[in-house]
Amino acid sequence: MKRLLAIELQKIWLNKASRVLTLTYFILLSFIALIASIKFDLGVFKFHLAEMGIFNFPFIWHFNTYIAAILKLFLAIVIVSMMANEYSYGTLKQNLIDGMSKKEFVLSKFLTVVVFALASTAFVFVMSLILGLCFSSYTEFGIIFSDLDYLIAFFVKLMGFFSLCLFLGILVKRSAFALGFLLVLSIVETIIKGILTFRIFPDSPIAGYITQFFPLQSMSNLIEEPFSRLSIVKTIGAQIGVENNIDYSVHFTSILIVLVWTFAFVYLSFRLLKNRDL
Repeated sequence: MKRLLAIELQKIWLNKASRVLTLTYFILLSFIALIASIKFDLGVFKFHLAEMGIFNFPFIWHFNTYIAAILKLFLAIVIVSMMANEYSYGTLKQNLIDGMSKKEFVLSKFLTVVVFALASTAFVFVMSLILGLCFSSYTEFGIIFSDLDYLIAFFVKLMGFFSLCLFLGILVKRSAFALGFLLVLSIVETIIKGILTFRIFPDSPIAGYITQFFPLQSMSNLIEEPFSRLSIVKTIGAQIGVENNIDYSVHFTSILIVLVWTFAFVYLSFRLLKNRDL
């Protein structure tokens, strides 16, 4: 496994575009810290994000994993490009000629996916810990390390999403088409969700029960948006009569659904590659 992973990481690092995108992704992740410096002072109206509690433990785990997950598209481009380059440069055929099996080839790509997801999770953990210790009003040990299930959800979300990108990269062979297919899938899911929610099952939770099994929607369900948890948002909502019934917790069923999709994407990648004439 180490040999397979070393080969893939070397391919990514030697490719200038992939190297730049990967570094850009982690640099942008670190920019979350700049949110703490955002201040608006307009007379009586003063706005300082850090003072709103976004870096308080344990809320910071929810907030930072949600924001960091938005940036996952950068690594998605790396992954689909990684597969496109295999076809464009003929390295896939050469690896098979050199004795690597198709199973080992897919495994090497999946190991890369796992490493990207683990590295991202570790980076977010360290960054959140530092920011929390600097800005949080609560620094008790029990509070600091509560709600770490958001990090687990973040890792599973990235692993599932990157596995989908891997499958699309093998399916269509071109990075631009793979990303386009990803966009189409997102649009199709949104349309179907809208029809189920507002047309077929209005005022009913049935639409949610169905759409939770959609691949992209299941990944989105892992980490709900955190902004409505802020006290200032709750206060405004109470004043205008908006009731907040959102369940922000990470559910085991949501994690299980994404893990099943992850297995399905990796297995389909292998079957597709195995049956394809290279």
